Amino acid sequence: MTGFATRTWNGITIPAPGTYLLDQAHKRIGFLARHMMVSPVRGEFTAATARIEVADDPLNSSVTATIQAASVDTGNPERDAHLCSPDFLDVEQYPTLEYRSTGVKWQENNDPIFFWARLKSHRPGYRSEVSIPQQPIRTAERFVLAGELTVKGITRQVDLQVEFGGARRDPYGQDIFGFSATAEIDRESYGLLWNVALESGGVLVGKKVRIEIAGEAIRQS
Repeated sequence: MTGFATRTWNGITIPAPGTYLLDQAHKRIGFLARHMMVSPVRGEFTAATARIEVADDPLNSSVTATIQAASVDTGNPERDAHLCSPDFLDVEQYPTLEYRSTGVKWQENNDPIFFWARLKSHRPGYRSEVSIPQQPIRTAERFVLAGELTVKGITRQVDLQVEFGGARRDPYGQDIFGFSATAEIDRESYGLLWNVALESGGVLVGKKVRIEIAGEAIRQS
């Protein structure tokens, strides 16, 4: 492949159109849940694949991903075995979790602090001692990836807040781009109902689960 497989779109460098696969050496499909109503417990799925189709119009791009349920790892073998059981993921009957995107939206940079500064510098009678050249508005490198997550045969709408990390060629001649993404789901909406009531009030495992994803994708020749 000659030349870098990148282009400029809305002021940012993005990948050229094509098929990209999740780099197995640079990925984390993580989650965070609350234990005893007070402390966060993090885990991840160590086995997952994803295919990203970058379109000519980046907002027409799509993502499909498959996660091996039995690869769950929280650093505690006893807890991992429980998560694999029918109380939670029931990996024997439902070996994978699936994600399929349904749309992409771009988020412009509307940081309130910059809006406030612009208003202040343009208010009637205001004189700045230093003349600062007008800076071009930098677009945000954030997107909303709308999609459907399937867990235990139940499909729900889950929108990922995606931060684009950049696109470049790595030392091995591969064209890559990086990203991170977050979302929050209600585990009970997927039939993950197991819990224990605490004598002091509340429950052993929180209902809300935060999804935390980070990775790189490699362009396929």
